[in-house]
Amino acid sequence: MEPKYKRILLKVSGEALAGDSKTGLNYDVITEICKSIKKTADAGVQVAVVVGGGNFWRGRSSGAMDRTRADHIGMLATAMNALALADVLESLGCVVRVQTAITMQQVAEPYIRLKAMNHLKKGRIVIFGCGTGNPFFSTDTAASLRAVEIEADIFFKATLVDGVYDKDPHKYDDAVKFENLTFSQVLSEELAVMDSTAATMCRDNKMKMLVFDLSRPDNIYDAVMGANIGTVVSED
Repeated sequence: MEPKYKRILLKVSGEALAGDSKTGLNYDVITEICKSIKKTADAGVQVAVVVGGGNFWRGRSSGAMDRTRADHIGMLATAMNALALADVLESLGCVVRVQTAITMQQVAEPYIRLKAMNHLKKGRIVIFGCGTGNPFFSTDTAASLRAVEIEADIFFKATLVDGVYDKDPHKYDDAVKFENLTFSQVLSEELAVMDSTAATMCRDNKMKMLVFDLSRPDNIYDAVMGANIGTVVSED
């Protein structure tokens, strides 16, 4: 069976790496996620990953701290997560490159678009850290930007819910799940799937997105193979 997509950008939240503890790194959880990423790469799919940092730090909830500095700390949190993912993937036999939007050449390559694409073509998994390298931009926006830059076939947003709902399914029993919707709907209805900058980036550049649940890590592989899971977001 042939994969539906040849090149994907996978966004993994920092919280997903922490498991039930919600903070720090849970290597059992990370290993299961990485096994699915490896399975996807072994199927011939080029895989790039953007990772969040919420298991260590959230700039927007840092209180009285200067927002720019708080966001810089958040970028460093994503770099730690990128290195943790790389370590587990390498232990599974994958060839991995970490690229960061803030230069830290002792531990990672600087982000260079053409170099990242060359890694992907050679079958290497590329992990992007430090968001966009700029404050006031979320890692969702970074994922949208990188997906467009590397010419990914689709943006996979792996979350803690099984798709996009009209309201929080954890709070409302009558929440309705969308099977398909557009980024214009996400923006006009203020659906809490991603921030408006990220949604606009995808909409304006015709980037397709699939939102699905990462609590079952094999959803990554299943989605690549065309399984009907999650919510598809695209602009007509």
